[in-house]
Amino acid sequence: MNMTQSVAMSALQLSVVIPVYNEEAGLDVLFARLYPALDALNLSYEVIFINDGSRDRSAAMLREQFTRRPDVTRVVLLAGNFGQHMAIMAGFSRCQGERVVTLDADLQNPPEEIGKLLARMDEGYDYVGGVRQQRQDSSWRRHASWAMNHLRERITHVVMTDQGCMLRAYSREVIAAINNSHEVNTFIPALAYTYARNPGEVEVAHEERAAGESKYSLYNLIRLNFDLVTGFSLVPLQMFSMVGLVLSLLSGLLVVYLGLRRIFLGPEVDGVFTLFAIIFFLLGVVLFGIGLLGEYTGRIYQQVRQRPRYLIEAVLEQTGADKP
Repeated sequence: MNMTQSVAMSALQLSVVIPVYNEEAGLDVLFARLYPALDALNLSYEVIFINDGSRDRSAAMLREQFTRRPDVTRVVLLAGNFGQHMAIMAGFSRCQGERVVTLDADLQNPPEEIGKLLARMDEGYDYVGGVRQQRQDSSWRRHASWAMNHLRERITHVVMTDQGCMLRAYSREVIAAINNSHEVNTFIPALAYTYARNPGEVEVAHEERAAGESKYSLYNLIRLNFDLVTGFSLVPLQMFSMVGLVLSLLSGLLVVYLGLRRIFLGPEVDGVFTLFAIIFFLLGVVLFGIGLLGEYTGRIYQQVRQRPRYLIEAVLEQTGADKP
């Protein structure tokens, strides 16, 4: 009995969801390593590639790969660039496996490590996150990631040792809960953590990017962390309210002090620049607060418009009539 017939007779055991954006330089290497690694697991599986509006030959290469392995390959072509997490959501909406693994196309997380996540799930965990060993990223990126991990954990209470690792395994129940969420902006690993009953982690290998360059600039990383913090906690607003209360109290005391000083000692011309510094500081705090409120308000605005999170141009897959 071949794998296609086995899948037809029983539910798929594994779905691997891979977002792709301008990865033509490394796709051939990914194909060469991914399928043998999955075949070695002796599981019925499917691979779902989501082309996130690539401007290079990635879409064409995915089409070619579909013709080579149509029995286990599905390709979702999005009608634009909607971002990594929305691309993954598009994959989640179409995957059929009892367990679902997300994997980046850059091979920094080797596909050979998928077995580690599945073995961890066999211990009773319904959501398993990868923790990268000996990260091959630049020093500033590792330190920035460490700082943001600690800040995010304190604010959101979402416990993830390595939030940047997308090599993660999800149970069918967690995937169903994620699919029932209709958030325009979200961070999938944190969303899964909120739905998981027994989340776990496992250390996985980390390699240098096989080809191409990272799609996450410093700006994109900052935006991603804003999505994470504002999407899962009101603590920033509450903290800003407390800061505003403290600054208002200190400003009131300063006004009383300056008033008494003027009455008993006369005006203080030399203190003008000190006052300017205080005013500029307070203006900075106010502008930051306005920006923070704008982040929350903007997300509300995007949500209430109820626009589709992504648009699908085409789906390449074997239908029931096509399968042998």
